[in-house]
This record gives sequence, C-alpha cells and structure tokens, in this order.
Amino acid sequence: KMTQQMRDLQLAQARKPPGPSSPNAAKRLYRNLSGKFRVNYTSFDEGSLVGRGEKEKLRKSYLFQSNAALFEAVELQDLDRVQELLKHYSPEELDLNTPNSEGLLPLDIAIMTNNAPIARALLQTGAKESPHFVSLESRSLHLSTLVREAEQRVNELMAQVVNEAPNADCSEKEKQLKAWEWRFRLYKRMKAGFEHARVPDAPSSVHLSVASSSSLQVTFWEPLSVNLAVVTKYKVEWSCSPTFSPLLGEAVIEKLKDLHFTIQGLVSGTAYHVRVSAYNMKGWGPPQASVPPFAIPSNWREYDGRAPRRRGQAEALDHLLGQVKTVHQHCICHEPCKNQPQSRKHSVSKSLKHLFHPGSKFLKTLKRGLYLTAIFYKDDNILVTHEDQIPVVEIDDTYSCLLMQDFLWLTKVSCMWDEILWLRQCVTVSQSSCSCILQTRFKMLLAISQMQGLLGIQDLGQVFFEPIKDKQGNILIVTLKEVKTNQTFESVRWVPIYKLQTSRKSVSSPEEPTALDTLLISVQDKLAYHQRSSHALSPGLYLGYLKLCSAVDQIRVLVPEQLPNILCHVKIRSNPNISREEWEWLQKMASTEEPVPTEPEADRSQNPLFQELQVAIKELMTLVNIPLQEAKDFRLYSQEVLDFGDQVSFLLLLPPSDDVCTAPGQNNPYTPRSGFLTLPLQIFELGEER
Repeated sequence: KMTQQMRDLQLAQARKPPGPSSPNAAKRLYRNLSGKFRVNYTSFDEGSLVGRGEKEKLRKSYLFQSNAALFEAVELQDLDRVQELLKHYSPEELDLNTPNSEGLLPLDIAIMTNNAPIARALLQTGAKESPHFVSLESRSLHLSTLVREAEQRVNELMAQVVNEAPNADCSEKEKQLKAWEWRFRLYKRMKAGFEHARVPDAPSSVHLSVASSSSLQVTFWEPLSVNLAVVTKYKVEWSCSPTFSPLLGEAVIEKLKDLHFTIQGLVSGTAYHVRVSAYNMKGWGPPQASVPPFAIPSNWREYDGRAPRRRGQAEALDHLLGQVKTVHQHCICHEPCKNQPQSRKHSVSKSLKHLFHPGSKFLKTLKRGLYLTAIFYKDDNILVTHEDQIPVVEIDDTYSCLLMQDFLWLTKVSCMWDEILWLRQCVTVSQSSCSCILQTRFKMLLAISQMQGLLGIQDLGQVFFEPIKDKQGNILIVTLKEVKTNQTFESVRWVPIYKLQTSRKSVSSPEEPTALDTLLISVQDKLAYHQRSSHALSPGLYLGYLKLCSAVDQIRVLVPEQLPNILCHVKIRSNPNISREEWEWLQKMASTEEPVPTEPEADRSQNPLFQELQVAIKELMTLVNIPLQEAKDFRLYSQEVLDFGDQVSFLLLLPPSDDVCTAPGQNNPYTPRSGFLTLPLQIFELGEER
C-alpha cells in the first residue's frame, strides 16, 4: 500500500484526468494535440473574430491533455516533444509544477532517469522538484512503493491473461499488461538512478568581481561531475570571515539559464568572502571558494570623489529651455520680416502662402535648390505620396550659403520636432549682411512645418548623417523614421520598397543621377544605417578607439558601420564597473607613462584587468588594421571612465598626440579594414545621446 501522504495526494488529484498509459498512447496523443494546435495557429493568424473564438475554445479543450502529454514525453525521454510542448504552452497551462497521480513532477522523472537535456529544458522554463520529498528517505520510500505496486499490478494482469480464454476482454488486458510492464521498468530505472546517484562535486569555477560600491557579482560554472544526478539549484554564501562564521547571507539560485548572481546591499570598503555549492536530488555538494578569495565593493569615482559627469545636466537644460520659452512667451520676432528687402520678403511670404494654402503638396521633381525629404518605413514598406513619390518639400530655391553649418544646426533641431512652431516664432531674420544664415534656417523651419502638416505627424525621425547632392545643383536632406505601430498618415500610403524602385522611371542618366534617383537607389542602405544606429550595446566594459580626421568645416570621427552610434570598440568583460583598486592601477600606469599592456608580464599575471586589457588591445588593433607593435605608443585615457548609463562603460585607447586627429591632406598609414565610416562629430554626438 502507498503511504497515507501519497493517498491524500491521489485524492487531491482525482479530479485530473489520467494520462495515456503506454508509449504508443503517448505518441498518438502528442500527434493529435500538436497537429490540431498548429492548425489553430494558422486560423488565428489569418483571422476573424470567429477564428479567434474557435482557437480559444479548442485551446482550452486540449489544455487538460497537455499535462499528460508532457509527462509521457518526459517518460519516453523525447526531448523534441518536450521542447515543442514547452514552446506552445505556458507553464501554467501545462500545470508544470502540479504532481500527477503518482505524486511526481516532470522534473522528478527527468532527474531520476538522469536525462540532463530534458531536465535543463524544464528548469529553464521554471520547473521544480516535488515538495513532498522532504528527505532522502521519503523519496526512497516513495520510489519503492511505486515499484512494488507496479510489479503487483503486472502479476495480477499476467494471471488474468493466462487464465482467461481469448476474447475481446483478454485483448484489452494484454494491452494493459504491456503498459504496466513498461511502467514497471520505468519505475525500476528511476529507483536505480536515485540509489546510484551521489551529491554533486563543487562548481568547477567561481569568479568574484566588484559590481559597484555596494554589490559584488558572482559567476560560476557547472561541476565537472554531477555524479549521475542533474544539478537543480545552487547556493551562494558570503561572509566577512574566511571561515564563513558567522555567515552574513545566502541565496539559492533556481533559475539556471545564466549562472551568475549579484550580491546587493553590501558596505563599501569592506572585504567579503564568497563560496558556491551545487545541489541535486541527493543533497548539497561541497562548496567552492571564489577567485579571488575576497573582494571589496567600490567604484572608480571613490578614488577622487568625482561626481558623475552628466549628473543634473538634463535637468539644467530643461530649466534653461523653460526660461527661454518664458522670455519668448509673447514673441512676435518673425514680424521684422516685413522690413526685409523686397526679394527676401517675397521669398518668405511665398513660403508662408505655400504652407497654408489648401493646394500645398509634395514636389515631384527637383529644380536646383535645397530640399527636405522624410522616409518612413515599416518592415519592407515605405511611405509614398499618391503619385508614388517619396515625400519631398522645398527649403530654398536660391540657396547660396555654406551647407554644413546649416545642416548640423538642423540635426540639432531634430531633437525637438514638437517645438518647430515655437522655434519659427523665435528665429529673427536680420537685415545684416550675415542674414543669409538666419534666412536659410528660417526656411528650414518652414519646410519642416510644411512636411509635418502634409503628413499629419510631428516626429520626422533622425536626420541622415550627410545630405545627397547631384551635379544639377540639388541638395537633399533626408530624415528617417521606423514605424512600429499601425499609425495613420495623411496624403500618403504604403508600398513595398522593391516595387517603388522598379516602377520609378529615372529622369537622369546613370552617369549623372539626380539626388532623388540617388536616394531611391541607396534607400535600403540608409534604412540599414538607421536601424543599426539605434542598436544598444550589451552590458559590459568596453575598450574604445578614438580616431578623428579634420576638414575645412568639420571634424569627423571613425565608427563601425554595424554600430555607427558608438566608437570602434571591443568588449573587455561583462562587468561594466571599474573598482577603486583597478582605477588606482590605471592611474599608476598613466603617471609612470608605461606603454599600454600588449605583452604578458610575470609580476602582473595575477591582475585580471591587466590580462583582460591585453586581450582587448590585441583584438582592437586587429580590428582597425594597426600593427600591434605600434600600440606601444598608444595611451589609455586616464581622466575618467566613460559611463553610458549603469550597464555600459568605456575605457578609451588613444593614438599618440600627433595622430589623434588627421589633418587635411595628411596620409594615415593605418587604413582601417572595410566596415568603417567617418561621421561628423556633431552627428556622432547626437547619435550617442539617442
């Protein structure tokens, strides 16, 4: 007989339908369940309200079978089926942590049959061991009971099959006999697996690092031997004493997708010792001490008490903008336009009429001038006018000023698209000889307002880092914005990009394409640039390479094409924090003007940051095509660590002082490999802020 505890459990589970009783039944159930489930998804994707209602109804009707199907897939050790069920159903729908009528959970079966892949898949989904096994003795007793009762049932069915004459009932009894024989073998295998298992070895490695001035990060790896039983959890312990007495705290890690843990709430400047141990169904294994044996929570800013560079900057800028708005609250600065010479007055008033006239619309062709175009895209579709043209409006048909400074000014304006009307009111058009700049910028604001009005949207997106020019005298400024929702626009519609490219008839020769033709040919490259420029780095500490080149009217910075909003870089480690001790070492190296570490040195082999920098510098030099021996003349920027939020930080590697910025006409002997571009410094700064 089963124990009273298991009897109570069976009564509690009596409302649950029994699962299939044989491997063949499990396969039939799984095919039936997954097949209908997949069909349902198709109808849902296509679908109407009726389709969605039927999907929900059919889904609920099969939920009660999903738990049984998961048990059968685990018992059959079918990893593919287990993964399929875990993918299609949530843990709640699968009743992942609800015991079956035998008092077992799917994870219990997986670990007692020592099926590590299935156990890991279940653990990553949130599976747990049965809480009824409070001790090794209770688990052993329960397994013995299952084996004994299965053996008894096999003997009973065998006697009935032998003694009864062949008939329909006998055939059914034979099927039951085969099912119970299979289950008897399963329980014996589970019992043998439990008896042969031992506690796991200690984790193979435990690494301790300083995460902040109040936290430490512990990273550990699986034991080399789990001793015939899957590890289901780990325990992290910490103390100020190397003997771990007294123990200051512990944490049990049951989510095993990433084997790391951050100890929070520690005291800055205090040394903490850490160790980690592993657990399987036989209990906790021996602990493994960390390397290094202790660590002290700290941050590089504690070296000289420096405050974060950007602390309060955003608030100060908002306050400054508020003050400016208050001063210009009743601004009518645009009225001096009436006093302009006749040609200028005519040009501005013509633009204003064009903006508010009901016939205002997008341009189809360019006729020598400065223009603004807005590219909105969603997946492989692009927004075009009803004439299948990319939206274009005119800025100035008599543009004669230096473009770069006006263009860089416009890129800053793109950070406040919602304030265009206010900016227009506050831009004063001067009568002085320098008014060309203000005239152009005022016209830029008018064109932006016109584009916003025609599209019915304020945010025009990000300005592409360089205008498109052609030999006919046209200059096209491009903005890019990805649309991720079903947003409604006015006077425009969506078309596939390839259709627009193939259907448009060029009005220029291939040798001298117009700016519009050039845009259409290169639109996919620009969309790719826009998407890449919004990507974020994964958390960690990085080594960046700062290389500039100057021109007559701008300074440009070298960036990778795949991530143009960040300097050329390689990852040093996943922990972004630089501790006080590490920063002191960097300061010492900088003060003695030691070369950057490119070769191993025996007396520094125990310094983890030194070793990490060696690897990173070699990788970075290879990336930018600079011989490693030249890196000996390079320097690490030692004034500060560049923090980008709490999760990403940079150390900068600088060329010799004379080579940081390449002057016009100066040859750069170390040309980077393909995959890099140079951005105007102001554009790069805006991209980094985004």
